[in-house]
Amino acid sequence: MNKHNRNSMIAKIKIAQQQLCIEDSAYRALLVRLTGKSSSTQMNQDELECVIREMCRLGFKPTKPKRHAAPNHRKSNTAMIGKVAALLADNKLPWNYAHKLAKHMFGVDRVQWLNNWHLHKLIAALQIHADRRYEEYDPCHSKV
Repeated sequence: MNKHNRNSMIAKIKIAQQQLCIEDSAYRALLVRLTGKSSSTQMNQDELECVIREMCRLGFKPTKPKRHAAPNHRKSNTAMIGKVAALLADNKLPWNYAHKLAKHMFGVDRVQWLNNWHLHKLIAALQIHADRRYEEYDPCHSKV
């Protein structure tokens, strides 16, 4: 089990505890009853899954993670906002990254508030970031 999956399972258990309004002493008793361990951080994957199943039986309703949608923008910028969205997706970056980049580069808080010239510059910066990331994984294709 990778660390990210384990941490997400532990987080799901803590969210279930909050959603079900289980006090800490009752929560620890539940863990001990199910696994013999009083902390989810001491559990293996099977034990974590057992606790999650029990929390669901008790009424926990997990929610799907929300996708970050592209911000509202002017119709004239639709193509460029789409390019920003594609570059962010390819690099597995959130929209907040683009917003912070816009703030740093132009002093504008939101990408959708940028004019066409600024959007071109932002796209160029994101493309440079993508090229550098690509070169890290494929040094044979680096520009000389």
